[in-house]
Amino acid sequence: MSAAPAAAQGEAPKKGSKKLIIIIAAVLSVLLIGGGVGAFMLMKGGHDEAAEGDDAELADEAPARKKAAPPAPKDKGAPPTFVPLDPFIVNLADRDVERFAQVGITLQIDNPKTAEEIKAYMPAIRNAVLLILSHKTAPELLTPEGKTKLADEISREAARAMGYEIEDPEEEEPEDAPKKKRKRKKVESYNPITHVHYANFIIQ
Repeated sequence: MSAAPAAAQGEAPKKGSKKLIIIIAAVLSVLLIGGGVGAFMLMKGGHDEAAEGDDAELADEAPARKKAAPPAPKDKGAPPTFVPLDPFIVNLADRDVERFAQVGITLQIDNPKTAEEIKAYMPAIRNAVLLILSHKTAPELLTPEGKTKLADEISREAARAMGYEIEDPEEEEPEDAPKKKRKRKKVESYNPITHVHYANFIIQ
């Protein structure tokens, strides 16, 4: 009879230890799951902040449009800034006879910093000048008025090649034209090229 109670007392500690192990395992599982969720949230938050930082950097790196506002007024005592271009040799648009022009051009700039910018855009500027010259005829270029008109066109197209928005000036109507139809001449927008000077001008 005494053997049965002894056996019952030996089984009780085993069952208690099993319950304790199960409870500890459950607590550890909860802690592990909670830690994993917390670490995931922290990593996700850091990734979002990094992405926002990258977007801000990309926005800062976006190229700004060229401003058409003139720079600060230049000192009147300072010498002008000139940028000479290599001579142009181009066939003219004459139909009856083949003629060509050799033209040397020097651009006068309102600001020394713009002179450096012009050097960076030189291929585009030379292309614009060549296109203008190739559409001219010898009679158009032989007159003083033709040379003046050519200089104005070169000034506008060279500035456009650099990204400046330059409007074409409208020709004034004759004084005897009706007032309703008479148009006012547009004021040109800012152009960093103030003058176009000819170094040489030969037509053959």
